[in-house]
Amino acid sequence: MRFLSGTHRPFLSALAVAGLVCFLAQPPAAHAWGNGGHKLVNKLAASSLPADVPAFLRSPDAIAEIEYLGPEPDRWRSPAEPELVAAQAPEHFIDMELADALGPLPHRRLDFEAKVFAAGQRPEKIGLQPWETDEVWERLKSSMREYRKLSAAKLDTRPVEQVIIFYAGWLGHYVGDGSQPLHVTIQFNGWVGPNPNGYNTGHQIHWQFEGPFVEANMHEADVRATMTPVKAIDGDMFDAYVAYLRNTKTYVEKVYQLDKVGGFIGAGTPESRQFTAERLGAGASMLRDMIYTAWLESAKPVPDPYAQK
Repeated sequence: MRFLSGTHRPFLSALAVAGLVCFLAQPPAAHAWGNGGHKLVNKLAASSLPADVPAFLRSPDAIAEIEYLGPEPDRWRSPAEPELVAAQAPEHFIDMELADALGPLPHRRLDFEAKVFAAGQRPEKIGLQPWETDEVWERLKSSMREYRKLSAAKLDTRPVEQVIIFYAGWLGHYVGDGSQPLHVTIQFNGWVGPNPNGYNTGHQIHWQFEGPFVEANMHEADVRATMTPVKAIDGDMFDAYVAYLRNTKTYVEKVYQLDKVGGFIGAGTPESRQFTAERLGAGASMLRDMIYTAWLESAKPVPDPYAQK
């Protein structure tokens, strides 16, 4: 989900590096992919984990729980918890144009925030999506390492199994957000800036695409058919996840092109339905591969912190 206020409140973002000045409008509240889309991403990821992942994580009960947890961070947005809403809102998106204007993305959240503040900007206006996702993934990997330790000692693993299931479901929300092109761009809810192609400048496109259209038209079998084969993710996870977000960003204009011909109204078009299924499938594939990679990585020895000093 991208947290969006109920008013159209423009703010000025000056990008000295890029020489770009953008007025961004805050559109109505929206849920990325809606509850149904997030549940679908999580269910497909969990139900396609390979056989060398522990059986408890592939059980029907675990799959059902991971599916339920897909929309969980969107449930943390009640005005009854205003501090929670404010703190987690930026974790669902990143405006890559604004982030890239500040230079290479550091791996650590606080280093990025320091860079943003030094540029006279605010992290919550740019987004913190990749850092939150990577941090939750590292929590998952850590809990899997504890599972291995308890298993080897013939101790009760049931408590840590519940932790692993929760982290896998929690992770799925952000990975799902990362497959939605309007979560990685300043063009998140109506085109801003030069608009030679006459794209939608209103503030309905975001929710119309990821909410009603998905709920009415996306089916498990169609999305599953777009998923890639399971694989372990090589190299650094933060870098791999940022590459995933950058790939998602290449589809931003496609969303507006499909919208322009009514692709997200009612049943849309065959092209818009296939496009949306592919985006959801990309999220499910990435989530499955991140869970699988966390399991493999959890078997590796922990580096000695003193040896690194």
